[in-house]
Amino acid sequence: ASIDPVGAIGEIASRHGLWLHVDAAYGGSAAVAEEFRFVLDGVESAHSLVVSPQKWLFTPMDCSVFYTRRPEALRRAFTLSPEYLRTSEDSRAVNFMDYCLPLGRRFRALKLWFLMRRLGREGAASLIRNHVSWARWLAEQLERDGRFEIVAPVRLSLVCFRYRGSNEENRRLLEAVNDSGAAFLSHNVMNGRFVIRCAIGNMKTTKEDVETVWRLIREAADGLSAAG
Repeated sequence: ASIDPVGAIGEIASRHGLWLHVDAAYGGSAAVAEEFRFVLDGVESAHSLVVSPQKWLFTPMDCSVFYTRRPEALRRAFTLSPEYLRTSEDSRAVNFMDYCLPLGRRFRALKLWFLMRRLGREGAASLIRNHVSWARWLAEQLERDGRFEIVAPVRLSLVCFRYRGSNEENRRLLEAVNDSGAAFLSHNVMNGRFVIRCAIGNMKTTKEDVETVWRLIREAADGLSAAG
């Protein structure tokens, strides 16, 4: 996962009068653990920020949190004022229809509230620490094996790697792991190279699950070697 220099970007945005939005949908959740709060370094220079608890704070789809220091900009864009939408309470409460396209919305915040009541900050931070630790462990195994390369720094719980072979071999390795039914990895293409992605982020994931993924990767690589 890339972490951009938000502070430096903010200085440029400020000089040119640009709105700076920070997409911390995945990584922003890591900030619940003190040692990972660097993911939000420089965010004070942003005009808006998104964190998606559905990605790595253990809430079901869909749940995203949007922060902005200029809510009036959203109200200018979205507020509707036909008579049938006015109520006697308009001046006393925040009406979220003024901040987005739909007039109504589901109570998405409830599941996040339940999650935080159940885990608390320390409970959530402990899970995130485990995920980062297991991702680093997996990266170490991949590097030690010699048949794989890590193609991006493992800053959080995402491991991007590839088999030292062709794109087609990497595609076959990914399919072999996923066809097992025991794990599901995804892919990306970086500079023309097929890259396999392992994201650790479920609250029920265990170290044994990650060890299983590593076994499946090795077995798939063994199959490629045997096929010549």
